[in-house]
This record gives sequence, structure tokens and C-alpha cells, in this order.
Amino acid sequence: MADEKEVIVTDGGGGGGGVLIAVVLLVAVVVVLFLLFGRGLMNGNNPTDINADVKVETPK
Repeated sequence: MADEKEVIVTDGGGGGGGVLIAVVLLVAVVVVLFLLFGRGLMNGNNPTDINADVKVETPK
């Protein structure tokens, strides 16, 4: 009769490559959004400026 042997198979993880690709894609999306929208906000070139004349009265 043949002896039964126990075989233990371990997986070393291996999910690091997918996480790295996800982080690189996320950084690329953030950079593209900053280049499209962020530069105008930082420079103050906001096209929705309404030029309102507001008078604020404070009690004396």
C-alpha cells in the first residue's frame, strides 16, 4: 500500500505588480487633471469672476 504524503503549497503574494500599476495610473490621472484645471485656479485666471461691488458694514 502506498504511503500518503502531505504537500504544502504556499503562495508568496505576487500582487505587488497590480498595485504598482494602479498607483502609477492614479498619479497620471491626478497630473492630467491638475494641468487641465489646477493651473488656472492657482494663477487666479478664474473665468467665472463676477466683479461684484460689496460693501460690508460693521457695527461701531
